[in-house]
Amino acid sequence: MSRQYQTLGFGKLVRIDRPRIIRIWLVFEETGAERTQEFVLRWFSDGGHSFREIVHQQWNFSPPDTTRETEDYRVELSDVTVLELVIVPDKSRGVAARASLKSLRLA
Repeated sequence: MSRQYQTLGFGKLVRIDRPRIIRIWLVFEETGAERTQEFVLRWFSDGGHSFREIVHQQWNFSPPDTTRETEDYRVELSDVTVLELVIVPDKSRGVAARASLKSLRLA
């Protein structure tokens, strides 16, 4: 697991040392507030001009019972120049909230 990412702006990451990705792990955690979080994971092979969506999903956090969501995606991505993760922290209420990405791992 390498941690060489370059931020392109809110919600965007560039993977600079692994053009081939075969697995993506995401862990989201929320222990404080009930909310619906949405995320979109996309990849680009042309520097960020046209994307291919991997997943678009939402998850309901309801502490203290539902506080963690783990996602494990097996993929076959080649020539990756950008991996983009966009998180909408609270889709249900539209209230200012913080995104809850605890971990992102690539292989």
